[in-house]
Amino acid sequence: MLTVSNLSVDYGTTRVVRDLELELGADEILMLVGPTGCGKTTILLALAGLVPIASGEIRLGPWTATANANVPPEQRNVGMVFQDFALFPHLSVEENINFRLTDPAPADHWIKLLGLEDLRRARPETLSGGQKQRVALARTLAHEPAFVLLDEPLSNLDAALKDDLRWEIREALKAAGVPAIWVTHDQEEALSIGDRIGVLNAGRLEQLDTPQTCFAQPASRFVANFLGEADFLPGEYKGSQVETLLGSAPALLMDGEHSDVDLMVRPDDISLKIGSEDSNGEVAWARYEGGTRLYRIKLDDGTQVKVRASHEHTAMPGDRVKLEIITTHALAAFRREV
Repeated sequence: MLTVSNLSVDYGTTRVVRDLELELGADEILMLVGPTGCGKTTILLALAGLVPIASGEIRLGPWTATANANVPPEQRNVGMVFQDFALFPHLSVEENINFRLTDPAPADHWIKLLGLEDLRRARPETLSGGQKQRVALARTLAHEPAFVLLDEPLSNLDAALKDDLRWEIREALKAAGVPAIWVTHDQEEALSIGDRIGVLNAGRLEQLDTPQTCFAQPASRFVANFLGEADFLPGEYKGSQVETLLGSAPALLMDGEHSDVDLMVRPDDISLKIGSEDSNGEVAWARYEGGTRLYRIKLDDGTQVKVRASHEHTAMPGDRVKLEIITTHALAAFRREV
């Protein structure tokens, strides 16, 4: 099991990773997300031994790395998959995957499993982006690493390729039984692929939990806003319910007991009715999304929220509408911001 304890990393006089604590299960996939510059890639580099650590330790089986006792990358048995594929252009697919292997059996296994059999003799310049990433993953897994680090592995691919390939990568990692830490900017990717998600903010881990918990019960407003579209309705907490302008909803208090709260709502938690006599808001803008439309509504108390409705709803900026909370699951509520 990979264990990271109180890990901090500095670039010069700037601390970019602060007091990181996590454990990676035997075949767990942990997604790391956060805004640009929050320390995601730095964490991967530290785990791989490519940047020094300022404090704390990294433990895996026979070795422990600390600020005063570094373990070089070649002794950590770590596999890395990069966003730029990092293939040798002068070698074929098979030669790339077999690079530095004495036994070709593991390479053959992953060539077949990842659908590369017909591309054994091909050079990287003839491959599509998705094929290159499969080769990079096969090369990593053929070396039987103790854990795998993936740094934005799909960021250079077309959107149409990403959905299928992300699941192929997940299935390959699970088939290998190897744990992985996967850095991504794609929130949908993180929520759908990860066994757990770590949300980083300014070098600190704000929340580490299952995708469902991080999305529905965010530990902070930052997590709520980063994982999906979140708005906050002022309300009053009364016996497990919050009363708002859009009706009442079951709620969980996320930061202590208090009556004046802001209730987190997402666009799918709210219904929209156009032309209602008891309207409570006005359309600020509308965006067509194909099967749905996303609206920004200015409520009569000045609060603004987003609501997603069927494409068959057609409201224009300035139209009066009625919004109502329709969710039956408990929503996260935070102390009212003054």
